[in-house]
Amino acid sequence: MARNKSILTEARQIERAVTLIQLGARLQVLESETDLSYERLLRLYKEVAGKSPSKGQLPFSTDWFMTWQPNIHASLFLNIHEYLNKVAELDEIDVVIKAYQLYLEQTQSQGLEPLLSVTRAWRLVKFVDNGMLTLTKCSCCGGHFVTHPHEIAKHFVCGMCNPPARAGKGKLAGALQIPSAQDRAAAAAAY
Repeated sequence: MARNKSILTEARQIERAVTLIQLGARLQVLESETDLSYERLLRLYKEVAGKSPSKGQLPFSTDWFMTWQPNIHASLFLNIHEYLNKVAELDEIDVVIKAYQLYLEQTQSQGLEPLLSVTRAWRLVKFVDNGMLTLTKCSCCGGHFVTHPHEIAKHFVCGMCNPPARAGKGKLAGALQIPSAQDRAAAAAAY
């Protein structure tokens, strides 16, 4: 019976690894979240992705999550993750996978380019778990956004309510756009 259990556990680990590879996870994430050997993960990665895994270090700074658009994307993902963590009985990595899949669905349904990779999403959860980042409620809209834990919550205003001067002005396809005052007036007049 113990032998069958280990085979089932290994099958779940392989399935989890395949899902992470298909989502674009780096090899370091797979090593951290499964008990499969490096050699086995490497073979699996090459078989599933059809190429060798990317080399180099994982993102290690919280700064990326604080810039305007990445903060909005990270906040969307983390809110989904926190909700799933409360309502679903899943292993932590499975919560990350499900939350990331829902994040991708949301960005695609809005015609936005997903800025958050599954590796960054996984890292974001690790930063939150280690107290390096947290969710803080916006005093204007009431949404919860990724911030440093020392942010003064009482007066916190998110990047959606108070965007930086150049935010949303770029013309990149799939980027967040903030309508100009003229566009907002035209839209209001149309109703």
